[in-house]
Amino acid sequence: MSGHTPILDFFKRGEVARDVRLLAAQGTLAPRANEQLEILVLLLTDADPEIRQVADATLNRIPLETLQGFLARSDVSIGLREFFGDRGVFPSTIPLIEVDEPLVDAAPTEFADETEPETEADRASVLQRLQQMTFVERLKAAMKGTKEMRAILIRDPNKMISAAVLSSPKVTESEAANFAKMASLSEDILRAIGHNRAWMKSYAVVLGLSRNPKTPVAMSLNLLPRLQVRDVQAISVDRNVPEPLRIAARKKMAASMSGKD
Repeated sequence: MSGHTPILDFFKRGEVARDVRLLAAQGTLAPRANEQLEILVLLLTDADPEIRQVADATLNRIPLETLQGFLARSDVSIGLREFFGDRGVFPSTIPLIEVDEPLVDAAPTEFADETEPETEADRASVLQRLQQMTFVERLKAAMKGTKEMRAILIRDPNKMISAAVLSSPKVTESEAANFAKMASLSEDILRAIGHNRAWMKSYAVVLGLSRNPKTPVAMSLNLLPRLQVRDVQAISVDRNVPEPLRIAARKKMAASMSGKD
């Protein structure tokens, strides 16, 4: 995911508590390489001098070759390239890294060896564990935890936690499709899914968003032309979707039957 991301938006709006900003400055909250660098650069102008100093030290810990390779990627923003160019760091001719892992990570791999729960008791245990976690621990679990943790935390009442789930490099296409169908998610989260170019290549994600009554209507209408006839037909009679979408689907069906579409 390039461009703006849900978790980055919280930092830009100044809605992140100091303890979380400090962890991000240390490189501990490291979802994806792009997000990590954007957040670290943002924290260089933080009002708190300690956070500014820690963020600068973290940036300086990134190996030069790794940074040059990363900056050569096509999805890196011009702003990041200009920032590091001012520091005398320029993209290498050939990218040295292709994975979207964080460039520096001060966090212990606390979720690295965890397996997915297999029984109801296991799942209940995961839920209980999450309920006992602090905000920062839930934030880490959202980005680095298991699939089961993400399925629970995507519905977290704290918007930053649910946004952090979407920042996890571990989220698969099938998970994104399941999220897209959830009517319990906020418009912001559904909009963020719709802005992820990689996920939107999946028909299941497109269909999930199209049929989700919580998806912003403008987005649903834009997705309608991508749907197969049978799915447009289903939406045309679906009382759960917004009326403008249902009407548009009916018009599309009528045009199709008259041979105009």
